[in-house]
Amino acid sequence: MRLESDLIAAAPELFVAVAAMALLMLGVFRGEASARGVAWLTVMVLIAAAALVLGGPEDGAIAFNGLFVVDRFAEFAKVLILLGTALAVVMSMGYAQRANMERFEFPVLLLLAGLGMMMMVSANDLIALYLGVELQSLALYVVAAFRRDSLRSSEAGLKYFVLGALSSGLLLYGASMVYGFSGTTNFVRLGEILGGGEPSLGLVVGLVFIVAGLAFKVSAVPFHMWTPDVYEGAPTPVTAFLAVAPKVAAMALIIRVLFDPFGALIGQWQQVVIAISIASMVLGSFAAINQSNIKRLMAYSSIAHMGFVLVGVAAGNESGVQGVLLYLAVYLFMNVGAFTCILLMRREGRMVEGIADLAGLSRTQPVMAAAMAIFMFSLAGIPPLAGFFGKLYVFLAAIEAARSTSPPSTELYALVVIGLLASVVGAFYYLRIVKLMYFDEPVGAFDRPLGGSMTAILAGTALVTLLFFIVLAPVLDGAAEAAAVLFAA
Repeated sequence: MRLESDLIAAAPELFVAVAAMALLMLGVFRGEASARGVAWLTVMVLIAAAALVLGGPEDGAIAFNGLFVVDRFAEFAKVLILLGTALAVVMSMGYAQRANMERFEFPVLLLLAGLGMMMMVSANDLIALYLGVELQSLALYVVAAFRRDSLRSSEAGLKYFVLGALSSGLLLYGASMVYGFSGTTNFVRLGEILGGGEPSLGLVVGLVFIVAGLAFKVSAVPFHMWTPDVYEGAPTPVTAFLAVAPKVAAMALIIRVLFDPFGALIGQWQQVVIAISIASMVLGSFAAINQSNIKRLMAYSSIAHMGFVLVGVAAGNESGVQGVLLYLAVYLFMNVGAFTCILLMRREGRMVEGIADLAGLSRTQPVMAAAMAIFMFSLAGIPPLAGFFGKLYVFLAAIEAARSTSPPSTELYALVVIGLLASVVGAFYYLRIVKLMYFDEPVGAFDRPLGGSMTAILAGTALVTLLFFIVLAPVLDGAAEAAAVLFAA
């Protein structure tokens, strides 16, 4: 009976794992000609997995002797992860054909990375956490270096692998310290131990190492050094994937770890999160100003945005987690749309990545320019676009948390002020792109053919970003329901 309930709880993950193996075998027997078919089947698998996630246990479940948890928080994150992975697979199809990297292994690797991310957000034990992180990471190392004929892609994969191994070491060392000083790796048991008295110094040090290892996955400062080079060198669809789904999974995992087993240590980890948040917002905003490559600019943009997301984590309250989940949903659509535009930056069949290449785009391709302007305004946080609501709710949560302490927390107030100033700085380089597209002389037209799938993604993400205020209430309600799970006890 227990095995049956465990299998039901993990049905989406088991389905994705079996489907990945089946698709791999299909590709092996059918050869490279099956690449496009495997890609579309992967998208169908991801959609079916999302349906299984939404149809999961109503009241949540804990499976496999406490290693795996299914609840509203995990379901919210998994739907975003599966959506981001499916969009990345669709975006990669045309690029793979043009770049001569159309191989059936590529969508299967993205599917396995998605499986690792699903395991991450449902982890209820440090061992399960590590297995999910490594399954995701190993697949991402390969896809980052997937263009074997490209020196930049190989370099990106190698840098990601070496620095990723370092972050895994930090994570494992922290987990071993936590186990050594507590005698358990289970989140529920850790929460009981830490809630019962003053934690030992070893536990706090172990937590710091775990946070450091997870901060690498969201490219937060000072663990961001891999991001610009990997974003620039990896194939553009891979960069788009790295910018969305892994960030959602890693941020959800950070929230799960900090609020579930280590919620009693908020006084210790809040200081670390505030410092990382400030450093990420400031460095990401200022370092992007002088970039000439748009993929590097998006890399520093992602660093800054993860800093903004961490403002909600630093708040340490239910509103903060709700704001983070809303921000992650918004961030997914903004980034997928922006990278769709970047994928369409081609002249005579060749990809161009210079920011200057966007000059005069409004005169040669007004629809693409309008979509890109929507994404840039939203990333800058200008109302009433989607990005504004993401920043608004994490800042409001931090202010609420600052007011709730006695005396009011000056650190959280300072965090919000620095976040607002960093948003102003960030608006400069986003608006510079809009200025280039609408006020500079054209430097040459991009290739016209978009393809039906790319047009659909561009139109869909632009509409969601532009009209997000229409669906704000149901998304907020879903985020609130997901956040409430972590504070139910």
